[in-house]
Amino acid sequence: MQPIKRGIATDKRVESALLNFPHHYLRITLLNRPLILIAFTALLLFCSLSLSAARPIPAAPKIAATGYLLIDFDSGRALAEKSADQALEPASLTKIMTAYVVFREIAEGNITLKEEVLISEKAWRMVGSRMFIEVGKRVKVETLLRGLIIQSGNDASVALAEHIAGSESTFAQLMNNHATRLGMSNTNFVNSTGLPHKDHYTTARDIALVAAAAIREFPDFYKWYGEKSFLYNGIKQHNRNKLLWRDKSVDGMKTGHTEAAGYCLVASAKRDNMRLISVVLGTRSENARAQESQSLLNYGFRFFETHKLYSANEALSHARIWKGDKKALALGLTEDLYVTIPRHSYKNLDAQMVLEPKLLAPITKGSTLGHVSITLEGKSVAQVPLTALEKVAEGNLFQQLKDHVLLWLE
Repeated sequence: MQPIKRGIATDKRVESALLNFPHHYLRITLLNRPLILIAFTALLLFCSLSLSAARPIPAAPKIAATGYLLIDFDSGRALAEKSADQALEPASLTKIMTAYVVFREIAEGNITLKEEVLISEKAWRMVGSRMFIEVGKRVKVETLLRGLIIQSGNDASVALAEHIAGSESTFAQLMNNHATRLGMSNTNFVNSTGLPHKDHYTTARDIALVAAAAIREFPDFYKWYGEKSFLYNGIKQHNRNKLLWRDKSVDGMKTGHTEAAGYCLVASAKRDNMRLISVVLGTRSENARAQESQSLLNYGFRFFETHKLYSANEALSHARIWKGDKKALALGLTEDLYVTIPRHSYKNLDAQMVLEPKLLAPITKGSTLGHVSITLEGKSVAQVPLTALEKVAEGNLFQQLKDHVLLWLE
């Protein structure tokens, strides 16, 4: 990986600029030195013109689906999409949220994997895909989860929903609460299975959000999405995600199908530390949903790459603080910063740090004091808040008076 060698702050009264990509560190101090700044800017312009432009990225393949989306897991960047915000029937993709709610309940200590669930008649009578649980029997939460994830059991979905919330309709409220928290703004769930209902819908973009959340928050549970078969009650059923057999980089996630929704698939794959998530809704067959998902994944991995630029809570710079009990304040980001860019264009990235002028105490930890801007050949790639990593209290009277005079003299 070649180090980035450009970076300059352009906002007025900026005290410093930072370029801190892996294996490289650069700080530029700008303190009333316009001639140096002009000369340095000219040098950067010359260097940038001498760099070769990134190769153009071809358009994404044409996908035969009602709606689809391809995103990078770490950066969240959409690499290909069509009707990604159109409300559509998700069929059994619904169960990604059903499982996610169960994962959360386990993480919060409300239920355990070994806990036994009493199977109701409603769960036993569910139509569609089933794991064939029996009414009146007790089945462990872990077994039901695997039946839900691998066999797409509608019976397992309802059994878990009733166990957690008392009824499936109440469980659907939990699903919608989590959807709102995750930013799934065009989604509404009325059941845990995805069986057709006029008020049950989501979008490709929204279902990608909960898929990413499940992978990020529950990597151990996510492994079940990669299991190719599951045996229960003497019946062995295979995972319907054909990509688990066709592409070794695919390690999940979930299929869905109803007559109204068509054939749907959320797939996730990881190659060379880059994870992509594809969502296809409304294809014509099992093979079609697999082929279209494969096309999206191959496109993303072939033409893009993802880099981690900064870590959360890492001190990227120290800003001058006036009238405080300390003169310098560590600045950084609240979350890891990843960018997804065209392949072989990393050397052309440019990082800029812009600070608010004259930072005065008191400053609370987490306060936004500027931003870090990442651009590629003049186009914005990411812009994230630059925050205080610590608090700064007001200084004593002498320090405040001293800094007041120094500020007046500037």
